[in-house]
Formats: sequence, structure tokens, C-alpha cells
Amino acid sequence: MRQFRFPRLKKRYRPWFWALVAVIIVVGVSVRVAASFHTAASTPRSSQLAKPAHAAAKSAAKAKQQRTDKPKAHQAPSVMRTPIDWQQPSETVAYPKLTTTDHVTLQVSLAKQRVYVLINGKTSYTMYASSGIHGLTPKGHFQIGGRGDHFYTPSEKMGANYWTAFSGSSYLFHSVPTDINGNYIPAEAAKLGKEPGSHGCVRLSVPDAKWVNQTIPAGTPVIIS
Repeated sequence: MRQFRFPRLKKRYRPWFWALVAVIIVVGVSVRVAASFHTAASTPRSSQLAKPAHAAAKSAAKAKQQRTDKPKAHQAPSVMRTPIDWQQPSETVAYPKLTTTDHVTLQVSLAKQRVYVLINGKTSYTMYASSGIHGLTPKGHFQIGGRGDHFYTPSEKMGANYWTAFSGSSYLFHSVPTDINGNYIPAEAAKLGKEPGSHGCVRLSVPDAKWVNQTIPAGTPVIIS
């Protein structure tokens, strides 16, 4: 078998040949280095860009969950019944249960047309009220006295149910007014919690008046201001 031999270049072409080989080697090495640098540089950059994007999405999701879980102040349900219903308790929660050791006070606000049931110095229940017209409800410190189921005043042509006296027997807590037949008067009942309407007594919703009548003991302080 005949051995193959590379043809021998003439002596004058040899420098050009080796120069071409050197150029090819340098170009090849440069291409490989550039490719390696591009790969190494682009990979961390992609990771760095992905991490902030992921973190931002996670933070946004967490913030949205917190807004969903945490109710706003104006969304908190009020226990005061609205609209006012004189046939229902003033609050949507149960009346407080009193014990023999509780210190109870009834505080009447003429400006707000409210009666506050204070137990041991704290407001435990709020009632819609309608006090005396032209400032006829007396201001000051009084006490709960006698009580009864029903009364009727011919001169006023009105009565009421579940009356509980304070300031002697002249002024009372009682239900919204009734007529001579014992029927409640809707036009007068509509004033409850909004404006004065009585001749000095403090009107309450029917259930509120009944609760005061059956629950608040004699001697309980009454503060009207």
C-alpha cells in the first residue's frame, strides 16, 4: 500500500501558511471564549430578573390577602338597630345580664336622645329614647322608684306600657305612647331616637321599656344631662 504524503509547500509560501493557521486558531479560541462569557453572564442575569418578579408577585398576593382578611372600620357591624324600630330592642344583641354585685346606672342624653345602661362604669347597652319637648325632662341625679304595667292620662289623651318611675312619681321611663284603647300611636312612636315628644317622661321602644321595668332594681341611679 502506497503511503500518502502531504505535498510539501515551497519555501516561499510557508510563512503565509503558518500565519493563516495562527489566525484560524486565534479566531476559534476567541469565539469559544465569547460564547462561554455570554452563557455565564446571561444565566445569572435571568435569575436576578426572575427573583424580583417572583418576589413582587408574592408581595402583591400577600397584600391582597391581608386586605381581604382584615375588615375595614366602616365594615364593622353596628349593634344599634337601623332603621329604628320601636317594636324591637334598640340593639341587635341581647340585653345585658345583671348580677347582684353589678353597679348599674341609667344615663340619659337629651342631646342624643339616648339612654345608656352603664354596668360598673362601662356602657353595656344603648337605647333609643324620646324625651320631653321644650326641655320638660328634668336634668340631674335621680333614682329608680315604683313601676307598673300600664297608665293613661286623660288630659294628654295618651298612655303607655311598662312604666318605671324616677324623680318620685312625676317622671317615668315608659314605652312609646298608646291611645285610649291601648293601641300604640305610630306618629308618636316615629319620634323615638330622633326628637323629643313627651311631656317630660323618657319614652323607649316597647321591649326596652319592658326590660327596664322588669330588670332595673329600685334605687338604681339615673343621671340626666
